[in-house]
Amino acid sequence: MATAMKLADLAVMAGVSTATVSRALSGHPSVSKTTQERIRAMAREHGVRPNQLARNLRLRSTGAIALAMPLGHARTQHLTDPFFLSLLGFLADLLVDRGYDILLSRVLPENDEWLDRLVDSGRVDGVLLVGQSDQYATIEHVAGRYAPLVVWGVNRPGQRHLTIGSDNILGGRIAAEHLRGLGRQRLLFLGDPAPPEFADRLAGFRAAADTQPVEVLACEMDPDAVHVAVRERLAAGTPPDAIFAASDVAAMSALRALTEAGLDVPGDVAVIGYDDVTLAAHTSPPLTTIRQDLVTGTRLMVDTLLRRIAGEPATSAIVPPELIVRSSA
Repeated sequence: MATAMKLADLAVMAGVSTATVSRALSGHPSVSKTTQERIRAMAREHGVRPNQLARNLRLRSTGAIALAMPLGHARTQHLTDPFFLSLLGFLADLLVDRGYDILLSRVLPENDEWLDRLVDSGRVDGVLLVGQSDQYATIEHVAGRYAPLVVWGVNRPGQRHLTIGSDNILGGRIAAEHLRGLGRQRLLFLGDPAPPEFADRLAGFRAAADTQPVEVLACEMDPDAVHVAVRERLAAGTPPDAIFAASDVAAMSALRALTEAGLDVPGDVAVIGYDDVTLAAHTSPPLTTIRQDLVTGTRLMVDTLLRRIAGEPATSAIVPPELIVRSSA
C-alpha cells in the first residue's frame, strides 16, 4: 500500500515551489491554467490525491502511519507468521477506515538508530510497532522525544513508551493451572525466553507451577527450528507430559514432532499454545491455547496512537487473555 506523497516531492518533479503546487492543486487563480493542468497531470500519474494532499499540507500531515515489526531476536521470522498476519491485518483495516495510508516495514536492526530514522523520515504521522523484540531500550529512548508511538508488547513499571498487549504473565499462569488440573507433572516451556512477551509467559507459567519444576527448551521460533528442538529433546530421554509453547506456531511444530515420535496427544503429552490463530482449531488434535484478543487490542492501539497524534493524553492498556480448551490438553 503506497504512502502519501508529500507536496515537496511533487514540487521537485515539477520544478516549482511547494506553495505553487498547493495553489495549483486547489485551483488558485494566481497559477496559470497551463501550470495547473501540468501539475494535476503529474499528481494523477503518481497516484496523488490532490484534495488529500492539500489537506495534508494545511494540517502538516503526511496521511500515513508506519507499521513496523522489529526482529532483533528472530531474524528469520517472517510477516507470513499467522499471528503477525492477523495483527497486521486488523491494524491495516482500522487505519484505512480512519483515512490513513500505511508504510509497512520488517526491521532487522543493524544498530540502535533504526527507529530514529523512521520517526525522523518525515514520511509518517505516527508509528505502530508490532512487538518489542530485543529493542526495548531503543524504543524507550525514542519515546522520550517522539509521542505518536504505540507498541504491541509488555508494559514495565516506569516505562515511557505506550504499550497495548496481552497480560502474558496471566496467560502463562492460566496455562500452568490448566495443566496442573489435568494432573501433569513434567512441565516444559517451549520457545525463546528472551523477548519480553515470552519471558512474561514463562514467568507466569513458573509461578503457577508452584513446586513443580519447569524445563525450558529454548529455541528460535522458526517452525523448523522448533520441530528439530522438540525431536531432539524427545530422543534424549523421558519426555515431558505437558508442553506449554510460547506461540501456536511453535505448538504446531511440537505436535508434529510428538506424532513422529509415536506419542499420543494428549494421552502421553498435553500441549497448549498461545495466540489462538485461526489454524489452531484445525490441527490434529485441535489445539488448546491462550487467546490474545486482537480485535480489542488493535482497536486500542489505533485509538491510542490517534490520541497522541492529536496531542491528547493517552495511557497503556493490558488486554486479558482467555483459555480456549480444545483436544490437545
